[in-house]
Amino acid sequence: MKILVINGPNLNMLGIREPEIYGSSTLQDIYDLLNLEAAGKCELRFFQSNHEGAIVDEIQAAYQKIDGILINPAAYTHTSLAIADAIKSVAIPVVEVHISDIATREEFRQISYIKPFAIAQISGLGIEGYVKGLQILIEHLSK
Repeated sequence: MKILVINGPNLNMLGIREPEIYGSSTLQDIYDLLNLEAAGKCELRFFQSNHEGAIVDEIQAAYQKIDGILINPAAYTHTSLAIADAIKSVAIPVVEVHISDIATREEFRQISYIKPFAIAQISGLGIEGYVKGLQILIEHLSK
């Protein structure tokens, strides 16, 4: 089982960027945590970009090569029809994850263009949300 983990803009700055919202963990800490969870269950591939088109390209390249996608689209959650359309077009099961609780943040952050095409949305669990998302994806793909 192959799972692609996609992180959107500014997530490469975790540990530095707004630690009062996102905590002190880095993107590498998340990758390490996911690798521990995935051991013996699935193969992970990691991708991070600050560019919408690069994320769309990565999703499209996953077609017929990847079994599931765990994605934190970051700010593109609330703005990107292109990423939502890419997810819809490849028909790969997706779990959307967010470190902060987007439902309690600014009004514009409560909108997700990804959620309608995801099998689950995890929000507000910190970096542990990635683990929960991966578990949901593995369980879904194992059926």
